[in-house]
Amino acid sequence: MSSAPTAPAGTPPLKPAPAASQRNTLYLQVLVGIAIGGLLGYVKPEWGVLLRPLGDGFVGLVKMLIAPIIFTTVVVGLAGMGDLKKIGRVGAKALLYFEIVTTLALVIGLVVANTLTPGAGFHADPTKLEAGGLAKYTGAAKQMGTLEFVMHIIPKTFVSAFAEGEILQVLLLAILFGLALGKLGDHGRPVLNLLHEIARVFFGIVSIVTKAAPLAAAGAMAFTIGEYGVGKLAQLGLLLACVYLTCATFIIVVLGGIARVAGFGLWKIIRYLREELLLVLGTSSSESALPGLMEKMEKIGCARPVVGIVVPAGYSFNLDGTCIYLTMAALFVAQATDVSLSLSEQIGLLGVLLVTSKGAAGVTGSGFIVLAATLAATGKIDVRGMVLILGVDRFMSEARAITNFIGNAVATLVVAKWDRSFDASKAGEILVRSMESPRGGPSARP
Repeated sequence: MSSAPTAPAGTPPLKPAPAASQRNTLYLQVLVGIAIGGLLGYVKPEWGVLLRPLGDGFVGLVKMLIAPIIFTTVVVGLAGMGDLKKIGRVGAKALLYFEIVTTLALVIGLVVANTLTPGAGFHADPTKLEAGGLAKYTGAAKQMGTLEFVMHIIPKTFVSAFAEGEILQVLLLAILFGLALGKLGDHGRPVLNLLHEIARVFFGIVSIVTKAAPLAAAGAMAFTIGEYGVGKLAQLGLLLACVYLTCATFIIVVLGGIARVAGFGLWKIIRYLREELLLVLGTSSSESALPGLMEKMEKIGCARPVVGIVVPAGYSFNLDGTCIYLTMAALFVAQATDVSLSLSEQIGLLGVLLVTSKGAAGVTGSGFIVLAATLAATGKIDVRGMVLILGVDRFMSEARAITNFIGNAVATLVVAKWDRSFDASKAGEILVRSMESPRGGPSARP
């Protein structure tokens, strides 16, 4: 199956695929950076804390590029496609997929938390907990709501969406701009060619910034271990183990099953995206790998319009790892504060999460903010109980971010295949290359 036209005629791809040796070098460098950073944070915590700007600076650089990359990629793809019905069809399929999979993630988190009861035995009194550190999360949670979230998608001005880095706002502008440009026909060709070249420039900047990924991963990991310490891992070890185990099970069983039904091998996808996955692990941010995901999904055979719509929307509506975390964290707080929830109350909690989990897009500390909004909405679980997990939330963010990232990669492939906007021959060629060993020999059958 061939993809829809995604670029002006006669223009080269956005960025040539890097050699296998370059990919393996970056992969190893990031892995070494994570190991060195974790060791430094453990041995010299005060030094690890000082290295926080390395990780934050890198994530800031990548976020700076996300808005223009999404805009140029979507505009070029949609202007080349010029089919409003197809755009609506892709969006509808993506949202349907997102809703089904995230609901499944919420249910799985609820079942595991009820089965393993990680909060049992704490007997914490929320009235005696120091809740000062929750102020910024509970304050932001009060501003959340379905209507507010929907209205927030509309930017104040065309420029403000880029200035504030709001993914959904930029996506809305890109869709409108791309449709309008496509209607101009040949008159819009110069603008289309210009935007395509601008997109190539931004992807070139990403390749430059990515060279600092090993240093950023080392700094971010050193800060996490140095600031929060491994001692807190032991205190809430069962909760952490439950979250990581559940996320791993969800990836292997649910996402793996979906990928297999769609005709893909999950392990091959993970190997293909290994550099981005390690970057997500090191920085605890799935956004740090968003440009790389968009680029690689297009190279693997997904049509550019599909990538431009599904990936940015997925970062707002397809947060599988965050959904697992929300149900498990909510029940952990209830169990730790000796609050008993009946089956009907847990179903009600699930209903609230179906709404609040979609409002986490583009918000710093979104998982904790959504959790605060959810607990407040239930009226039975004391929000102050969130203090119990505040110290280890950073350690759970790695599991959330990796699950979110893999979930969006699988979603993009599935929607592209579902919409017949997938080039299987290109996918086969790249996946075979991604399975090669560092010496160049095949390490697995294609």
